[in-house]
Amino acid sequence: MSDLISVAVLAGVSRATAARAFSDPHLLKPGTLKKVLEASEQLGFRPNHIARQLRTQSSTTLGVLLPSLSNPVFALQLQAMEQQARLAGYGLLVATTDYQPEREAAMIEHMLRQRVAGMVLTVSDADSSTVLAPLAEARMPFVLAHNVPQQQNWRCVYVDNRRAMAEATAHLIALGHQHIVMAAGPMLQSDRARQRYLGYCDAMQQAGFVPRALIDMPSHTQSRFEPLLPLINSPDPLTAVICSNDLLAISLLGAAARAGIQVPHQLSVMGFDGIAIGEQLSPSLASVVQPSDRLGACAIDMLLQPSHDDSCLLDHWLRSGESIAAVFHSSTSGNHHVYTQ
Repeated sequence: MSDLISVAVLAGVSRATAARAFSDPHLLKPGTLKKVLEASEQLGFRPNHIARQLRTQSSTTLGVLLPSLSNPVFALQLQAMEQQARLAGYGLLVATTDYQPEREAAMIEHMLRQRVAGMVLTVSDADSSTVLAPLAEARMPFVLAHNVPQQQNWRCVYVDNRRAMAEATAHLIALGHQHIVMAAGPMLQSDRARQRYLGYCDAMQQAGFVPRALIDMPSHTQSRFEPLLPLINSPDPLTAVICSNDLLAISLLGAAARAGIQVPHQLSVMGFDGIAIGEQLSPSLASVVQPSDRLGACAIDMLLQPSHDDSCLLDHWLRSGESIAAVFHSSTSGNHHVYTQ
């Protein structure tokens, strides 16, 4: 391995200029920078960024905490964050919590030991989190992604989960559905899911209907059809289910098929997130779309620009699909059926 002086000699520049090519390349003329980089490549020189960080007390690494990477929402968000950070000269240190609040403190402590310059965090519950207040007191820059704290003015980028779910529920109501339930994974693991349930309740109450109790699923991505069967087979049957995320809705589509329930002819199913794979299914999944790539890029921009607004509200929209349809009432039996146009 060659040293920096050898690179400087080969490039015909001073050692200070060669060092600047790796620490502050924007300060060099393009021709000079090119000569230094070519010499570095020829000699196999690699700068020690870790040692530089320790000397300068600076870092070019950002920490990212996500619930999971199995959900395409977070994977797409992470890809956008990596691209945006790379453009600004930063790399990412990524950790996942598997939706377990108790893992958040351990993962954040690990990031702090790695001397990250700032963090983008998605926590289980922003208001009850035990890690955010200490970070703020220590003046560690962080931005919340998806979380919307109700009690603190922490910087965040998000969609309006409550409004989005209210609009999705209202769309089902406009199709004639009155007997609608919402299904979600463990609610204590996601303040976003709780906001979405409030939105469902808002729409049902505004239409004059009584919101039903949340249908608890074993996880955020796996459904069980057994809790729905009594509702579907009741004299006044369930006609629509709206899920807290798309993976849960996709799992529910499969569970319905295995139970012999036709979607949307007997049951309409709607998701939330708008992941691309939902459009490839048959029936295609209707969903609320949130722009995960824009959310990721915006989170990095906010983190690297302290003067940026305290929050960034992104647009959402409804993506129609074959998994939902209108309802009509049979005049002979009184049962609910689905009418597809």
